[in-house]
Amino acid sequence: MKTRTILGTIAALLVLGQTGYAAANDGILKYFNNTACNVKATGDPVQKREILNNSLQNMTMVLDRVQSLPLVSKDDRAGINQLKTTLQEKQNELVGTNGYDRVADAQLDDFSDYVVQDMEQAPETITISVVTLLLIVLILVLLF
Repeated sequence: MKTRTILGTIAALLVLGQTGYAAANDGILKYFNNTACNVKATGDPVQKREILNNSLQNMTMVLDRVQSLPLVSKDDRAGINQLKTTLQEKQNELVGTNGYDRVADAQLDDFSDYVVQDMEQAPETITISVVTLLLIVLILVLLF
């Protein structure tokens, strides 16, 4: 039943075009906003880091799944690659790899806000079609 409702919503959003794009983008932002809220709700830096890391990994996994679908265009694959690169940079910064300094424990709340802010700005620099964005949100909802 949940899947049927989600698919019906996606179909309606596709018909509405730009509204669909905004709704899909909002779904991704909601995912990262929930992550930021969960990070701020715990006082343990180890748990904060784990929440952030899992969130970034889960989104990357969703992007990999969507990118592997045959109906995703070449242009959308390029946009997904840009988004995955952005997420990987955030993960590198979180754990301090690939030339990044590790985010200090005291800065994890601010870092979670930074991730949300970066995702809010992503549509300005990364182009992904409505259909692909909706697929990303659908998989996020079904898996997490």
